[in-house]
Amino acid sequence: MLDDQEIVRCDACPVLCRIRKGKSGACDRYGNIEGKLTRLDPLVVMERGGAAVPLPESPDQWDGELLASSIMVTGVGSGTTYPDYKPAPFIVGAEINGADTVTVVSEGVFSYCGAKVKIDTDRYVGPETAPVYAKGEQVGHVTTAEYGSQMLSIGGVRHLTGGSKKEGRITCDTLLSLCNREAVELTVEGGAELVVQAGEPPVIDGTREERMRVGCGSATIGIFAPQWHGKVDEVIVVDDHITGVLSEHQAGQFLEMPVSGIRVRGRRSTPGRYFQVADHGAGWGGTNVTNPLDIIDRIEPDKAFPGMRLLMVSTTGQDSAWFVLDENLNPVQQEMPEEISLAVERIAENCEPALCSVLFMAGAGGSLRAGVTENPVRLTRSVKDHLTNVTCGGAETFIWPGGGITFMVDVLKMPENSFGYVPTPAIVAPIEFTMTKLNFQALGGYSNRIVTVDEVLSREAGRLEKRET
Repeated sequence: MLDDQEIVRCDACPVLCRIRKGKSGACDRYGNIEGKLTRLDPLVVMERGGAAVPLPESPDQWDGELLASSIMVTGVGSGTTYPDYKPAPFIVGAEINGADTVTVVSEGVFSYCGAKVKIDTDRYVGPETAPVYAKGEQVGHVTTAEYGSQMLSIGGVRHLTGGSKKEGRITCDTLLSLCNREAVELTVEGGAELVVQAGEPPVIDGTREERMRVGCGSATIGIFAPQWHGKVDEVIVVDDHITGVLSEHQAGQFLEMPVSGIRVRGRRSTPGRYFQVADHGAGWGGTNVTNPLDIIDRIEPDKAFPGMRLLMVSTTGQDSAWFVLDENLNPVQQEMPEEISLAVERIAENCEPALCSVLFMAGAGGSLRAGVTENPVRLTRSVKDHLTNVTCGGAETFIWPGGGITFMVDVLKMPENSFGYVPTPAIVAPIEFTMTKLNFQALGGYSNRIVTVDEVLSREAGRLEKRET
């Protein structure tokens, strides 16, 4: 049997791992180093406005000139005091722009958390509210389609704790990978196979997306109508949501274009704007159309004429075709004139690169606030009154209105590998609360635990915490 002297107990989360000498706990974030509980990842500090800087192995390696009020100690690698019946790991005092400030630094253990994923694409990924799966377990759902993007909601307490152990574990793994900027494979029920990675183009059903659309079909006409005028008799911009028809559109009428008589399927909204011209899919403009002529309902002989020039194009310019009406008013595809090809290229030029964006979202409630003050509601009020600034790994956050401290942060603005986990399961994320020293004292903060940045950086790399075993 092992001597109890060779085992340390970690109380950084409710799992309460008993760790043998030379081993790490279930989360790989704490280990037993020579019989002492030690945080294994380096503390990360950040130069304000600059890049993240890991704490060196020895304080002697640190450039002393950098130790100024521009240095911020982040929660990355700080450790946690969960459940926070004791003060946060670091309460750091500094002078910023002539004001005495305090930053409370910790890593929060979040069960109430998830990721909002924005996928820039014109393609259909799946029906709204459809379940999203990773490794066979549901980890989220499709939300709304936004302008040129599809939105997913991944994680949340129901998937982390409300289902099977496997569902919770895979949800936690998926969130951790997404937030640490790793590629994740997802499947949408009734929809597409996705590969999503923050800052990288999405891969949809094996195809790597290149660009997001310049706008809906109507907006595309509004943007480019003057450049088409006199070169075409009709332009139809095929779009899953709003297909545009130039000659009927207000922009075409403003240019005094005669209505072409080429009528498209679907439900007309306002002149030149049509909904539901086709089903969703991976074809032109996010529809299931591969032959654009399929959306034409009829061609009216009293308005159309032989030789009429028709451009059909998608909202990204990736799909386009040039037609000329023959003697029987049938559209015949022909080689696209150079000036029209340049106009199509202009659409593509105005499309932004397709990327995936990941916003981590969590509620900083519960005992986390007790690491700041003995009266947690004062911290909440201070945040809502804009007296306390909340950052996540040094990155700016958006605080939702209403009750509690619910925040969102762009993971690309955070240091790499900012996130960890505990096998309860829950996500571990850095968090910092910065305020004036006077405000910190007013909300009942632990003023006797304030240390300077220099004192923090003089501690051993990995930071030793002495705890009762």
